Amino acid sequence: MWRLAPCLSAATMVVCLVCPATHAQQEDNIWPEFVAELKNGQFSPDQIRPYEGISKSTMFGFLSQMRKGATWSEWETPPESHRVGNQVHYLVPLTYEGSRQTFCFTFLTENGKWYFQHLESITIRLDKTGPPPVSTFPDIPETQKAWMRDEILVSEQVRLFAMLAKEKGREFALNWFKDGAGYLISARTWVPFVPVSRAFILYLCWEQANLRGNKVTLERLDDREATVTLEPHYLKMYSATEHLRREISAEDYRDLFESIWQDRAEKAGWKLQITYKGTTCVFQCHEDDSPPRRRTGIREYSHLRAAS
Repeated sequence: MWRLAPCLSAATMVVCLVCPATHAQQEDNIWPEFVAELKNGQFSPDQIRPYEGISKSTMFGFLSQMRKGATWSEWETPPESHRVGNQVHYLVPLTYEGSRQTFCFTFLTENGKWYFQHLESITIRLDKTGPPPVSTFPDIPETQKAWMRDEILVSEQVRLFAMLAKEKGREFALNWFKDGAGYLISARTWVPFVPVSRAFILYLCWEQANLRGNKVTLERLDDREATVTLEPHYLKMYSATEHLRREISAEDYRDLFESIWQDRAEKAGWKLQITYKGTTCVFQCHEDDSPPRRRTGIREYSHLRAAS
């Protein structure tokens, strides 16, 4: 029996020495194998094991979009890798939709095989947090934080809307989110040096641009008419966030947005007409006793229908 102990120790030593090397070799192989299969059109949804609550089709769709505009020399550059348990994460700087972004690709390893698991454009490097006690933490760009804040807010709104619509009816649910009176108070008190109707428009622009991080252009402002072009995260989020499409229809999602803004404009003494082009919308505001000078016809909702 005494001979078992040395054998066990030797076996343990071999395992400890071999496993890290095996892991490192696997990490080196996963990314080039994945890129080659994606580039050649050989990657399939069967190779995806997504996080719970996310579908294979959603992940495959994101990868397919990135494949269409890929600069393969960027993809074929060896990326930074991190192993956490049976997951391997790769941080990869890529050009996507005209801008340079860093994406985190996550793979699951099992019995010597790899499976694609997740793709994320936001990565918070809290692994670089200093030792306690510590009061400052690694940060990310303000644009990403603005998206995160809106995603949290919109997700809460959609969950509450779905519950209220089920229990009290759709109109009750829409009315619940009308906050025009409070929004007007904010405009009156925080923008005190201009008439209230103008204060509403100017506060709208400031709140959406500086508080929400949306792209806003004030096209026109006088005593009887105002035009604002807005690219809200809200309209982009429906197609980019799967759980929203599961919880609310495209029509209800659009009507929730419009109900909120119609109420806000009405409380400030404006008539509001909203037109759409993709995920950009134009707010045309007119005094209550002044009809719109020009109507643009049927509004476009194709970007929401396509995503639903």
